[in-house]
Amino acid sequence: QVQLVVSGGGLVLTGGSLRLSCAASGTSLMLNVMGWYRQAPGKQREMVATISSGGGRINYAGYVQGRFTISRDKNTVYLQMNSLKPEDTAIYYCTANHYRDFWGQGTQVTVSS
Repeated sequence: QVQLVVSGGGLVLTGGSLRLSCAASGTSLMLNVMGWYRQAPGKQREMVATISSGGGRINYAGYVQGRFTISRDKNTVYLQMNSLKPEDTAIYYCTANHYRDFWGQGTQVTVSS
């Protein structure tokens, strides 16, 4: 059973930066796609960024392109978030695929104006 532990998040002012980390345990195998999703109050969960097992394929949602950077070191995935905006306020979730999708606990990111 894969377990994902998320760290990072918090409160930051507009234009600030935060870094999220997500460490996977429960398997010695390289997980497939890992990524980040977010859910703002009253909205559906949406994809932020995903990265393949080797890091060669990266996808970003259009609204974070150029501001967020996803990276990966084996089964730990990171999300560097720069130039944060109030609309980035949401609960951020880590996900990983290993025969099925696994989800970590969410972490709150609040961007204050």
